[in-house]
Amino acid sequence: MHRHIRSILALAPVVPVLTIERLEHAVPLAQALTAGGLRVLEVTLRTPVALAAIEAMRSAVPEAVVGVGTLTRAEQFVEAQRAGAQFGVSPGLTTQMVQAAMDAPFALLPGIMTPTELMVGLGHGFDTFKLFPAQQAGGLGMLKALAGPFPQVVFCPTGGITRASAPEFLEQANVACVGGSWVAPAELIRAGAWSEIEELARDAAGLARAKPGRATG
Repeated sequence: MHRHIRSILALAPVVPVLTIERLEHAVPLAQALTAGGLRVLEVTLRTPVALAAIEAMRSAVPEAVVGVGTLTRAEQFVEAQRAGAQFGVSPGLTTQMVQAAMDAPFALLPGIMTPTELMVGLGHGFDTFKLFPAQQAGGLGMLKALAGPFPQVVFCPTGGITRASAPEFLEQANVACVGGSWVAPAELIRAGAWSEIEELARDAAGLARAKPGRATG
């Protein structure tokens, strides 16, 4: 189950990190992003409509792979499962969340920031992590440093990554994809500017990724 997250992250170079304030935005947003080539969508649990948004996206946009983000408590796994989440993302990893992840029908991408947290995750059977918050955790320098002692680990760095900085991250062999909110800015969502979001998604979907063992820098 844990390794299944890698096949999900392989679907696109960028995972949009979405904060949905109004339920009616959920479906057209998912349609715009998938039309642009970004099928893997992370809906953060930062608004009251997040779970309903996941359910609506799953129903109306079956080609999308919809996950739940900002998982911080074990009980949220059950709520996410009921909403139809296909994967989960957390900013960190606790003992209670490890057990919840083992019981959940979807794969978890746990967040780590330090080598010790990474080793704890490895001890629980995880080998794919979200480096979060990526910029504050050391960004490219940290990813390069972790590649030596942890060659089996793959990351989805998230936090502070922009369209300008994304290509550098994607050049690293231990980076499967990046998480970013620039493809669906809050102002464009509020304005219902779906065609503009589709164009941002199409641009992001075209970003190149490194082949394993071919990192630069």
